[in-house]
Amino acid sequence: MIPKVNEFFFPSVAGDYYEIMAMQARIVIMFLIGLEMDFPYLIRNLRPVSIIAGSSCLMCTFFAIAMTSFIYDVTDSHDHAVIMGTIITVVLANTSSPIVVRLAADLKISTSDVGRMAISSSLLGDFYAVILLVIVTASRKHYSGMRWVLLGILYFIIVIAVIILNVHLAKWLNRRNRNQKYLRNTEILCLLAIVFVTATGLETMGFSSIVACFLIGLMFPRGGKATRTLLIKLTYAVHNFILPVYFGYSGFRADLTSIDSLAKFFVVFVVILLSFGGKITGTLAACSHLKIPLNEGVLIAFLMNLKGHVDILTIGIAAQDRKANPLFCNLMISAIVLNSLIWGLIITFMVRRESDILGYRHIAFESQSPDSELRLLTCVHGPRSVGTMVGLIAASKSSESIPVAAHLMHLIELPEKTNTNLMYHQKEIDEISDDDEYGGNDVVEINEAVDIFTAETGIMIHQVKVVSPLVSMYSDVCEWAEDTRASIIILPFHKYQRIDGKLESGKEGLRTTNQKILRHAPCSVAILVDRGLTAGASHVSGSESLQHVATLFFGGPDDREALGFSKRLGMHHHINLTIIRFLPTPARRELVGVNFDTKEKDILMAIPDSENDADAGVLTDFYNRYVTSGRIGYVEKYVENGAETASALRDMADMYAMFIVGKGGRAQSPLTIGLSDWEECPELGTVGDFLASPEFDLSGSVLVVQQCRPSKSEKNDP
Repeated sequence: MIPKVNEFFFPSVAGDYYEIMAMQARIVIMFLIGLEMDFPYLIRNLRPVSIIAGSSCLMCTFFAIAMTSFIYDVTDSHDHAVIMGTIITVVLANTSSPIVVRLAADLKISTSDVGRMAISSSLLGDFYAVILLVIVTASRKHYSGMRWVLLGILYFIIVIAVIILNVHLAKWLNRRNRNQKYLRNTEILCLLAIVFVTATGLETMGFSSIVACFLIGLMFPRGGKATRTLLIKLTYAVHNFILPVYFGYSGFRADLTSIDSLAKFFVVFVVILLSFGGKITGTLAACSHLKIPLNEGVLIAFLMNLKGHVDILTIGIAAQDRKANPLFCNLMISAIVLNSLIWGLIITFMVRRESDILGYRHIAFESQSPDSELRLLTCVHGPRSVGTMVGLIAASKSSESIPVAAHLMHLIELPEKTNTNLMYHQKEIDEISDDDEYGGNDVVEINEAVDIFTAETGIMIHQVKVVSPLVSMYSDVCEWAEDTRASIIILPFHKYQRIDGKLESGKEGLRTTNQKILRHAPCSVAILVDRGLTAGASHVSGSESLQHVATLFFGGPDDREALGFSKRLGMHHHINLTIIRFLPTPARRELVGVNFDTKEKDILMAIPDSENDADAGVLTDFYNRYVTSGRIGYVEKYVENGAETASALRDMADMYAMFIVGKGGRAQSPLTIGLSDWEECPELGTVGDFLASPEFDLSGSVLVVQQCRPSKSEKNDP
């Protein structure tokens, strides 16, 4: 480091001040990581995450033991060899979870399986390093072994007590601010003060507060205004100010001028090499055992090699207590900083190069298992359709064991007169207030509906508010769907139901937005025609009534996608799903060359067309899996033309609370000829438009599904 720069930034009188500020930064960083952590994912994947973290840490520990004597001689150390070996183990084995979280978010892999696996493994690696840190800090206090045990028990009692206190305090604050968008600043200050006071107390006892702050954030009640406000207040400040300053301070502490000989350079080189070797050897061995693909295993290993958190804290404590000489500390900090710089650039290059493999890959519902994770992005323009949307989310979670990552996006039009270059999320965070003009009281109603839903069902919904002009709103939705790796986007229809039951058009711009999303979405899209009954029909968690849902199948990729999505609803114990297959009458089937035989409960189809072959394969598999077991009903309707199809649809209008149908994508079918003569909304497809038309007296809602159109997912609107 340049002497004048060192003297300016690190005067001798400022050392204690910087350490206090660094401790405060660690507290808020780890609390936010816990608050943002996908805890259900960590619980579901605890075994593979533990194997990856344990294997990499074990290999690094072996390497540290092997090289301790060499570094001990090179740095002319004369005592505390055990402490030095422990520090080297921490340097090699530690993974900086804050850097991994931030880099994964910047590279847009934090919602992918490989990103979440790396983040979870890095946290366990941090915990291992903290345990070793306790050995280093134990020399500060000359306590007996029994006293350390008692203090350790007290440590966990304090953490558990604070977690319980936060649970009750957060619930009380949520009730107290029922009619507010967010908590007041003084209330947020009180919540953060509890965390800071607790962490400071634990540090005074001689323990690191890193794990405690993470656990307090991890166990903080999800949902409600308390969590929502904390995330808004902390996320921007931490990621854009505190994290850079904290790790910048760590980088400034690296004195590269101490590497003034070949032997010292060799020490730094060996530390970096063995750190990488231990991480990649242990991680790839674990990934091979877990049958994780090689390219993903390499990326996880590289992410696990990022450093600069617990390791620097350990070195600082050892230096203050004179348990390690200054030369050793400077070499280790230099190795840590250079290691993170090197591998951070390599990871960025690797992710961008392998974007086709590591990037977002949509899997159609027709190919998904109903037991796989469901990632939903639901959009609303106001509180009117929130009840239906959250009810649909509840219905999609067929059992408690199936993971659901649900996002609710509140779309708000930005008037042209207030359109500025200032991004909304910046304005919201910097100027947040209860009289915020964007969203008005709609935000309060939406938040209240979501909070009640979360309290009743236990399903966490991630909320996001987007304010943009209608002309570019589709881009925000598509980008968010790609960032969150959504399986499907569910949009509200631009018409809403009046008191008399008729549908009335909203802004024409909303319809245009839906059409653009259908063209550019990176995943499947569904448009929900809400007639009000679905909110009660789908919000089945607190109801014992049986709701009837029908999926209409005419054929084609969109109908197959609708069928695949319907499987999840059909597994719900409060939903009675019926698949209604429309077929031509026997005479017409002979004309079009279709041979369709049904034997008992099996379906055998011989259709020359490849698209019809795909329909036949999907229906046969669906029938054998779900219909023969009695979980889902199956009905065939024989019609000759569009008029008979319309008559059949009218006959079942009052039988179901919701109709699910594919938008189109099928070849011109005689079964739907005539239905589109008075087509008003082509974005719903022929059948969907007929079900939503004013002439069709339907009491149930309609969900029109479109399978992903990869060739039309360009971001430039024609």
